[in-house]
Amino acid sequence: MTLICGIDEAGRGPLCGPVFASAVILDSNDEYINKLTDSKKLSEKNRISIYEQIKLKAVDFSFAKASVAEIDRINILEASLLAMKRAFDLLKKKPDYVFVDGIYCPEIKNILIKSIPKGDSLIPAISAASIIAKVERDRYMVDLDQKYPQYNLKKHKGYPTKEHIKLIKQYGVKKIHRLSFKPIKELINKKNT
Repeated sequence: MTLICGIDEAGRGPLCGPVFASAVILDSNDEYINKLTDSKKLSEKNRISIYEQIKLKAVDFSFAKASVAEIDRINILEASLLAMKRAFDLLKKKPDYVFVDGIYCPEIKNILIKSIPKGDSLIPAISAASIIAKVERDRYMVDLDQKYPQYNLKKHKGYPTKEHIKLIKQYGVKKIHRLSFKPIKELINKKNT
């Protein structure tokens, strides 16, 4: 039995909220998880259905986040890698191999680790991690919508949609927003001039 760990993140592009990452270990001999692919290629309904399958069939899985303050302090790439490392560190089982979506790897020692561009479409364990990270982040943003209903976060999940930018202009920048991101910086600069 070979244990493959896939790691991916969700939420690099939004203007607010943390970045999430997930680590999922699948048994290479395990039965197939239906429709496993990059989370961005799935409808919300399918994503949630597959998320439930992953939770049942994965050998182990975890998720973690890096905060808005961490994103602003160390940049979104480093914050994504930090969330990935945190997710890996939360696993109870030790995998044989780790595959990470993209071109960068978090600092994980004493294990074979490889970055795979477009890995979320190619490696089942990375696809599973992309789905867990996306579903957990979306749920977090829906909860955050309860505290900040004026931004309609449950709809756009913090991404820079026209509606979200319009609502930020209307209601201002709050502590949930990523101050280091260009659209937020520009709004702050306009307000201060």
